[in-house]
Amino acid sequence: MFVSKLALPRRTFLRGAGTALALPLLDAMVPALTATAKTAAAPIVRMGFIYRPNGYIRQFWTPDKIGANPDFKRSLAALEPFRDRTLIVSGLANLEAEAKGSSPGPHSRSSAAWITGTHAKQTEGADVQAGISADQIAARVLGKTTVLPSLELAIEQNEQMVGNCEAGYSCLYQNTISWRNPTTPLPMETHPRVVFQRLFGDGGSVNEQRRQLATSGSILDAVTERLGQLSKKLGASDRARLDQYTESIREIETRIDKAEKRTADASVELPERPSDIPGAFEDHVKLMFDLQAAAFQADITRVVAFQLARELSPRTYPQIGVAGQHHATSHHGNAAGKINDVAKIEAYHIELVAYYLRKLRSIKEGDGTLLDSAIILQGGGLGNPNEHAIIDLANIVYGGGAGKIKGNRHIAYKIEDYTPEANLVITLLDRAGVPIDKMGDSTGQLKEIDI
Repeated sequence: MFVSKLALPRRTFLRGAGTALALPLLDAMVPALTATAKTAAAPIVRMGFIYRPNGYIRQFWTPDKIGANPDFKRSLAALEPFRDRTLIVSGLANLEAEAKGSSPGPHSRSSAAWITGTHAKQTEGADVQAGISADQIAARVLGKTTVLPSLELAIEQNEQMVGNCEAGYSCLYQNTISWRNPTTPLPMETHPRVVFQRLFGDGGSVNEQRRQLATSGSILDAVTERLGQLSKKLGASDRARLDQYTESIREIETRIDKAEKRTADASVELPERPSDIPGAFEDHVKLMFDLQAAAFQADITRVVAFQLARELSPRTYPQIGVAGQHHATSHHGNAAGKINDVAKIEAYHIELVAYYLRKLRSIKEGDGTLLDSAIILQGGGLGNPNEHAIIDLANIVYGGGAGKIKGNRHIAYKIEDYTPEANLVITLLDRAGVPIDKMGDSTGQLKEIDI
């Protein structure tokens, strides 16, 4: 066994001009043959929340088999390699998304209620109100020792942040799933370059950081000498881990640069728009997933909220043969063709999530991987989209939760019992080391989650 004389603090940064590169967890951060070595392999729990909008098609999603070794139907087929870290939970309800006497606005209310368990106030103004969201509850505990308490990311946003977007409900309800407190919704960042600078830049505004990057080149170039000096002092496993991490950072940088260059070199006149978003939806999603993985790996944050798409999404998916807009198609009217198209979108989204799971599984940490220690909830605020149903939601929990979550299972709750979605959320918070007695309309933890 290599015994390193080097003792690095857990929060170690390599600094360069405009750069503060956090390091991944290395053995040298808990030196061998010390009292703390016994806890070197202790995993760090990360939490993620991934939102999918516009409901789902139950017949192609929910397994018929309850319990261990569930059948993965068409929409979930891409999860087969990760079934050991996949827990499917069906039958829960999002009852705070009910109208309760207000105007129709199911998409706005369902998004606002998903991980808050609260009823959104109907307003077109700035006086929006819902409840503190689970990611921010987690950030208050898990984010105490990280550079960023949490990250809030999205793929698409309606640039109209105020005013009416659905039956008298503010656009803010659809454009975020993260609430710092009942009256403070957090913006979801869609631009990879801005996210990258938040993670690895050091000081100044976003524009100042961009100018610095244009002058100095790669983030890694700014710390190359220090990386080389550090690498010489590390053991073989730490060197391999550091190389994997820096290669990942370099690849992300390269992809962002390519996306910007394609826009800059465009031969046709384009409307003004952010230049750092890849043109292809799939490239954008994968890049944002890679940024999340890097943030977890470097322990820059332990909590991420991610909107894969927003409610009322008008996106089309010609790359998978779906010409109609997602939201319009989801109201299928029981037409077989539209149902099939919605299922195609679901399967495509899951394939992209599988990419993320593969990435997390490839990153070693302690005696396991990032996927082994993560608790990631994927879900949405609606069930049957044709009816704007707020019951029988589609929830999947990914990761091992540092030994607290057992995968390869399907837990099914009776739809007629209206078990709150918030019960699942507070259960996962508890397993992540964030105990909470109540959130929104929760009535208690789900004991069936326990191993």
